[in-house]
Amino acid sequence: MKIQVINPNTTATMTEKIGVAARQVAAPTTEILACNPAMGPVSIEGHYDEALSVIGVLDEIRRGEAAGIDGYVIACFGDPGLGAARELARGPVIGIAEAAMHVASLVAPRFSVVTTLGRTKGIAQHLVTSYGMTAHCASIRAAEVAVLALEESGSAAYDQILQECRLALAEDEAEAIVLGCGGMADLAAELAASLGVPVIEGVTAGVKLVEAVVALGLGTSKVRDYAYPIAKPCLGLLDKFALPSQG
Repeated sequence: MKIQVINPNTTATMTEKIGVAARQVAAPTTEILACNPAMGPVSIEGHYDEALSVIGVLDEIRRGEAAGIDGYVIACFGDPGLGAARELARGPVIGIAEAAMHVASLVAPRFSVVTTLGRTKGIAQHLVTSYGMTAHCASIRAAEVAVLALEESGSAAYDQILQECRLALAEDEAEAIVLGCGGMADLAAELAASLGVPVIEGVTAGVKLVEAVVALGLGTSKVRDYAYPIAKPCLGLLDKFALPSQG
C-alpha cells in the first residue's frame, strides 16, 4: 500500500518530521511518501494561507493519482482542499483535523484542541462543527506559537503547548488532547507522558485510518459530491489543472 502524506506548506523540514511520524506507525507493508508542494506559503496560519495552499495540494494529488497512490493524508489542521482532493482521488483522502477529532472521540468523551495561533481558532471551530464534534469538543486553546517556531530547536514552543494542555484538562474538563498543527507531529508521545491522558495528533491517526479504509477495499464515492471534476478549460497560471472527462 502506498500512502502519500502531503504537507500543504512548503517548509521541507516540517515535511521530513511529518514523514518520520507517519512511518513510525505505518504497517510494514505500507510505503509512506511524504511531500510538500513546490509553490505556496511556508506556513499556514489563516484563511489566506489556506487558500494559497490548496492549488499546491491538488497538484500533489494529481501527481499521486498518476503514480498509483492508494490513499492520502492532508497534513495541515485546517484540512485545506479536502473536498476538492476527494474529487480528484480514487482512494481515500483524510485530513488530519478530521482524523484526530474522530479518533479522540473514540477514546474520551471530551477533548480539547490545542493549536498554534489564536487567529486559527475560528478555522478549528468551523471544522469541529462540520465534523459533528461539537458535543465532544470541550475547548479550543491557542498556545500563541507561530508554526515555524515548531521547527526551531531551543524555542519555548513545547512549554507553551504543554501549559495550554494542562489548562484544558484543569479548566475545561477535557479528557484528551488533540494537537492542532501538523508541525506538532513529533510532540504527542512526550505530551501524553507528561499529562497522563491520550494525546492525539492527526498525521499518525490519518495514516492508520487510510490504511484501514484501503484494507476494507473502499475508495472515494464518485456518485455526486466527490464525482470527478467536470472537464473544462482553465486559463492563465491554472492551465495545467484542466482535466479530461473521467466518466
